Amino acid sequence: MIEATALPGVFLITPRRFGDHRGFFSESWNRKTLEANGLVLPEFVQDNHSMSREVGTVRGLHFQTPPHAQGKLVRCGRGKIFDVAVDARKGSPTYGQWVGYELSFDNGVQLWIPAGFLHGFMTLEPDSEIIYKCTDHYAPECDGAVKWDSCGIDWPLSGITPIISDKDEKAQSFADFVTPFTYEA
Repeated sequence: MIEATALPGVFLITPRRFGDHRGFFSESWNRKTLEANGLVLPEFVQDNHSMSREVGTVRGLHFQTPPHAQGKLVRCGRGKIFDVAVDARKGSPTYGQWVGYELSFDNGVQLWIPAGFLHGFMTLEPDSEIIYKCTDHYAPECDGAVKWDSCGIDWPLSGITPIISDKDEKAQSFADFVTPFTYEA
């Protein structure tokens, strides 16, 4: 199933699962199936896998600037996360707006986040694993971050102090962010 979100270009994808008494089988990625349902995604060149031990770990909000901007297809391989995309495309009618969804091992939901959006997540269960496909290779010279709490995101565990990296703690605020991304209708 493919569902549009409030941010044009960002989609929720829920692959079918076939289960029985042993567990389930699912094609987590199938280009032909997506295209047959009207969703054509760019080529993926890299898969990433991260694990966060503690509940309340926040990673993001991350991006890569052109010419190595990345689109990401994100899923949760174990545990549960709240995954977020923020529109950072100059001139977009939804610039600065965000969407967030619960991705978990149990629900199998994936989030497609095109280039031009910030990406981040908060872990909702211990030892949560995030697996995502990228449309460009990691380029450290293009790596950037916006502070996780500067976009008005309604994080689900608001009563806790999140666990974040030094890089993410020192990131620029969204108000100070000069976007390298441009909206194309």
